[in-house]
Amino acid sequence: MSDAAGSAIRALIVDDEPLAREMVRARLESEPDVEIVGEAEDGPAAVAAITALRPDIVFLDIQMPEMDGFEVLERTAAHHLPIIVFVTAYDEYALRAFDVHALDYLLKPFTAERFARAMRRARHEAMRSDAAVRRALARLLDSRDAGSADAADCGRTAGANAASGPARRFVVKRRDSYLLVKADDLVWIEAAGDYVRLHCDGESHLLRATMADMEARLDAARFRRIHRSAIVNLDRVAEIRPADGGAYTVVLEGGTTLRMSRGYRDNLFE
Repeated sequence: MSDAAGSAIRALIVDDEPLAREMVRARLESEPDVEIVGEAEDGPAAVAAITALRPDIVFLDIQMPEMDGFEVLERTAAHHLPIIVFVTAYDEYALRAFDVHALDYLLKPFTAERFARAMRRARHEAMRSDAAVRRALARLLDSRDAGSADAADCGRTAGANAASGPARRFVVKRRDSYLLVKADDLVWIEAAGDYVRLHCDGESHLLRATMADMEARLDAARFRRIHRSAIVNLDRVAEIRPADGGAYTVVLEGGTTLRMSRGYRDNLFE
């Protein structure tokens, strides 16, 4: 993202209502450090614009033709992670976005003061670490999964519950792009210094996190820590064999063998 103190913040406006785009545009034009790089009037156009223009901030309507704002984020997350300010006329959507740690939301019609507050938060957000932005996006998309069947009625409670529930995916940076790794695809997780290595079928990915972070974010009914350096997906455990000193050898599908320390045996034998 652009350094808000040293260069313009590049903004994209996404809304299917011309008057709504005009309102956001007028507010942005009064911001001396903002450059409007484009506009989009529906979901597919928004996906194309975010991917091609790589804006720093997107003012994103939620209800649009063909795909909603959450679907736009799902389609673009692997390519670019902008700061998101939701713009919506529907309070229940706005509250859900806010509760799952989207940057902010603007409820139509918004005042100049409310818009200025959103911009102050956007400038602050631009200084956050890339890892923090990825975690926020993962929580947002997890909320979308949890509430998609009943989105119009989810409101504040559903948003808060989704934000506190197990992670469904992890956003991993790969050079100049991003990969969304589904929790369902994880076989086991390995400590790797300041990172963890996510082992999937036939591939692995580094994620900046601690093992304690991963324990807290994963579904405890499916993922268990068997060593200070290893967490396994219980669905992928093929066999558990006794080993010396009261330890065990855990054999995963595919033949990978891991040591389970005595102190963690209750995690599998409870």
